[in-house]
Amino acid sequence: MEYLEFTRQQVTDLQSSLQREFLRTNKAGSYANSTIIGCNTRKYHGLLVCPVKEIDGDNYVLLSSLDETVVLEKTPFQLATHKFGNDINPAGYKYLESYKNSPVLTFVYRVGGLELQKEMVLVDNDERFLIRYTVLSSSQKTAKLQLRPFLAFRKVHEVTHANLQANTRHKTIENGISNCLYEKFPTLNMQLSKKNEFLTAPDWYYNFTYDRESERGYECQEDLFTPGYFEISLKEGESVVFSAGLQPIKSSTLKSLFENEIKGREPQNNFEECLRHAARQFMYRSSKGCEVIASFPWTGLWGRDSLVSLPGLTLAQGDWDTCRAVLDTMAPDIDGYVYKNKGNIEHTNIDSIDTALWYIRSVQQYNWNTKDIAQTRKLYQKKVEEILNTYMSGENGNVIMHENGLLYLPDENKALTWVDAKIDGVPVVKRWGYVVEVNALWYNAICFALELITKKSFQDKWKDIPKKIEQSFEEMFWDEDRGYLADFCVHGVKDFSMRPSQIFGASLPFSPLDDDKRHSVLEHVRKELLTPCGIRTLSPKSSEYIGTVTGSVAERDKAYHNGGVLMWLLAPYAEAYLKLHGRSGVSEIKRIYADLETLVQEYGLGTIGEVFDGNPPYTPRGAISQAWSVGAALRICKLIENFTTEEQK
Repeated sequence: MEYLEFTRQQVTDLQSSLQREFLRTNKAGSYANSTIIGCNTRKYHGLLVCPVKEIDGDNYVLLSSLDETVVLEKTPFQLATHKFGNDINPAGYKYLESYKNSPVLTFVYRVGGLELQKEMVLVDNDERFLIRYTVLSSSQKTAKLQLRPFLAFRKVHEVTHANLQANTRHKTIENGISNCLYEKFPTLNMQLSKKNEFLTAPDWYYNFTYDRESERGYECQEDLFTPGYFEISLKEGESVVFSAGLQPIKSSTLKSLFENEIKGREPQNNFEECLRHAARQFMYRSSKGCEVIASFPWTGLWGRDSLVSLPGLTLAQGDWDTCRAVLDTMAPDIDGYVYKNKGNIEHTNIDSIDTALWYIRSVQQYNWNTKDIAQTRKLYQKKVEEILNTYMSGENGNVIMHENGLLYLPDENKALTWVDAKIDGVPVVKRWGYVVEVNALWYNAICFALELITKKSFQDKWKDIPKKIEQSFEEMFWDEDRGYLADFCVHGVKDFSMRPSQIFGASLPFSPLDDDKRHSVLEHVRKELLTPCGIRTLSPKSSEYIGTVTGSVAERDKAYHNGGVLMWLLAPYAEAYLKLHGRSGVSEIKRIYADLETLVQEYGLGTIGEVFDGNPPYTPRGAISQAWSVGAALRICKLIENFTTEEQK
C-alpha cells in the first residue's frame, strides 16, 4: 500500500471515511474538497469552487458533485453517496474498493464484473476540474457510464434552495453543455473527451444534508439543480475525461491536458512530502502578487496568519523567492503598524495590532536564512523603520508606547491580538493593557532593527530602548513565586492564567528574559499546555478551561481560546526548547515532530487542520487545512535538520 491509501475495509467504514477529506487547490484560487467517498458533509464542499471577482471576490461553489451510474445489462449501479436527512442514498461507497490521495486523487470501484478507476485533478493554472474514468477490467464488451452534475452557484458560506430565479436552461457546446444559473456568475462548461449523449432532465434535488454544518450550528440542508446527465459507452481499457471549467475547451485536448497535469504532480509518499505539498496549496497568485491563504475551506487572506506561517511555508524549504514575493505584496497594505486582516480576497474587515510586528519577524527570519543583510537592508529597512516609528507615535490610538518602553492597548472591547474570538462583538478573552507576546515581539523587533538599520539618526533614537524594555518587561510580567509570565497586565492587575503567549518571551531571537526565567516558562508550558497535537490555549487547571471545541458558534468561539489546542504554537515552543537545551534537546523535538505524522492521515488528508480538542483523544476541529499549522510543522522539521547537520559537521 502507498502512503495515504485506504482499503475497501477502511473506505466502507462510514464513521471513518466521512471524517477524512481530500483537498486540492490551484494558483488561480480555486479548490476541490469533499470526503474520500465523495459524500459532501460541508456546505464548503464541491468539485469546482472558485473566487468570483465579478460579484465580491469570495469563493463560490459551482459544481457541487458529479454522480456516476454504471449500467450493466440494463441494471443501474449508482456509485455516488449522498445524505438526505438521516438517510444515505445512494450508497455508492459500498462499491468503492480503494482510495489513494496522490499523486492524483484515485478511486477504484468494483461493480458486477466491472472495475472502474476514477482519477481527479484540479488544473494548476486554470479554473478547471478534470476527472478521468478508465475501465480497468470488464466481463462485458461495453458498459454505459452516466454522469449527472449537481450545480449550486452560491457562496461557500451559504446554502441554496430551489427557486424560480435560476436559469435552468443549458446550451450545447462541443461534446458537452454550459450552464449559468444566475446573472453575474461565470458560465460553467462541462465537456467530455468523447462524443456522448446528453439527456436533458432539469430538476431540483431537495434536502442534501451536511452533517458537519449541523455540528457547527449552521443551516445544514440545501437543494441542488441538475440539468440532466451525460451517457457514454466504454469498453475495457478505454478512458474518458470529464472537464468542468469556466471556459470551453477543445474536447480533443482533454486527454493530453490530463496527462500533462499529472506529470507535474509530486507524490506524497511520506510525512515531509505531504507537508511540502500542503504548503504549496496555500499560495495564491494574482495580478497583485503572491499571498498566503490562511486555511481551507473557508478562510481567505488573513494577514497575521500569513506572516506567522510564511517562514515555514517558504524559508524552511529554501524558497526565498516566494517568501520575498509575499513580503513585497503585503508591504503596501501595512499602514504603519495597522494591517487589515482579510476575510476574503477582495474585502478587509479586522484590524490587528501585532501583524506589523509579525511582518518584522518574517523579515528577520528571511535575513537569517539568506545570510545577506545587505540585501535585507535594501529591501526592507525602510518598511521596518516606518513600522517602529508608527508604534512609537501612537497615532492610531489602538496602541500606545509608554515611558517604560512597553506597548499598551487601551481598549478592553477590542480583540486586536491573535486571541481574537468574539461573541456578539465582545472579545471572549479580554486581553488588553500590557499584553505579553505583543511586548515580546516589540522588543525583538527593535533589537533586530538596530542590527538592520545602521544610520545614526535611527540608532540615536532607538538604541537605549531595549534596555528600558528589559527592565519593564520583567517587572510587568514576571512572577518569581509562580515561575512564569502574566498573560496581560492592566491598571496594576496581572492576569496569570496559564496561557501559551508567554512562549514568545522565551523563543524569539532577542528575549528580555534571562535563561533561568526562560527555562521556567518553558517547563510550565510543557507541564500544563503541551499535547501531542499542539499547545493548549489555557491550562486544564483553570476554571475557565473548556476541553472540547464543539457546539454552537458561540460555544466553539468560547472554547477556541480557552482550551482548544493550536498546532502552530509548537514551532515557537520547539525554538525555545532547542535554544535552551541545544543538541541535547533534539531527541525531544524529534519525538514531538514524529507525533504529528498521524495528523496528515485523518481529517484533511496530507495536511494539518486548524484546532484540536484540549481533552484526549484531541479530536481535530475547524478548518481541515491551516497554513500556520503546516508552516509550524515544516519549521520544526527544519530546526531538527539544522541541528542534525551541525552534528554531522
